[in-house]
Amino acid sequence: MKSATYVIKNKMGVHARPAADIAKLVGKHKSDVTLEVGSKKANAKSVLMVTTLGAKKGTEVTLSVSGEDEEEVFAQLDDMFQNGFYEE
Repeated sequence: MKSATYVIKNKMGVHARPAADIAKLVGKHKSDVTLEVGSKKANAKSVLMVTTLGAKKGTEVTLSVSGEDEEEVFAQLDDMFQNGFYEE
C-alpha cells in the first residue's frame, strides 16, 4: 500500500473536472484507491464521492492506493496532485 497527504493547490479545489479525471484514471486500473479529507472517505472510482469530500484550496487530502498496479496508479495520481490537476 502506498499513501501520501497533499494540500490542494488549485484555486477551485477538487471540483467536477479533477474528480472526473481521478475517477477515469482509477477506473482503468485494478488497485483500490481511497481519498480522505478529515473523517470523510471516498472511493476514487466515484466522481460523486470524490466531489462530496469538499476538498477546496488549502484542504489536506490523503491518498491511499493498494493493489497489484499500485505503483503505476500512485505515480500518476501523485503527479496530478503535485501539479494542481494541471490547472495552475
